[in-house]
Amino acid sequence: MVQQISVEDAKAMRDRGDPVTLLDVREPWELDVAGLDGAVSIPMALIPAHVDQLPRDQPLLVLCRSGVRSARVVEWLEMQGFHNALNIEGGILAWAQRLDPTIRQY
Repeated sequence: MVQQISVEDAKAMRDRGDPVTLLDVREPWELDVAGLDGAVSIPMALIPAHVDQLPRDQPLLVLCRSGVRSARVVEWLEMQGFHNALNIEGGILAWAQRLDPTIRQY
């Protein structure tokens, strides 16, 4: 089962300055519509080619539009031995609805 984290808890970790990596697996055009500062952008299809760039020693918070793609990425990362990957439930849509209404929903 994929490990999950709420948008509230993910934001709190970032706000506290906890050592976390926010991995955004959406496509570049999606980031142009609605992005989060400080996120590492690697589209889902390119994750296998860039997996060596991802940290294994700190939480890896994975984000997409709604949480579906990011859950699939977390599942794949877990199979690669990443025990630090967490799916951000609801994705950028939940972030916009519950935390930051200035983020454009699409």
